[in-house]
Amino acid sequence: MKTKKIPLRMCVGCREMKEKKSLIRVVRSPEGEVSLDPGGKKPGRGAYVCREGECLARALKQHQLERQLQVSLTVEVMDALGAELAALKEAGHG
Repeated sequence: MKTKKIPLRMCVGCREMKEKKSLIRVVRSPEGEVSLDPGGKKPGRGAYVCREGECLARALKQHQLERQLQVSLTVEVMDALGAELAALKEAGHG
C-alpha cells in the first residue's frame, strides 16, 4: 500500500519546512489586495507563515512577505494581518 505524500511548505518567518496544514497562507489577490487565507483556496500568489505571531512579525520585519508576494505592504495591511492572525488563534484555529 502506498503512503500518501504530505505537502510541505516553507514558513517565510522561521524558514522551516512544515506540513501545509499547520501553516496559514497569506495571499495577494489578482487585484493586489493582501489577506490571510486560512482555507488555502483563494486565488492569487501565496506565501506561508506559522500560526505563531512571532513568525508573522519576523516575516514582516525582514520584508519576506513583501518579497514573496511581490508587493509593497503598508503599515495598515501589516496591522490587519496581525489582527487577523490573533482573531484566528482566539477562534480556535491555531
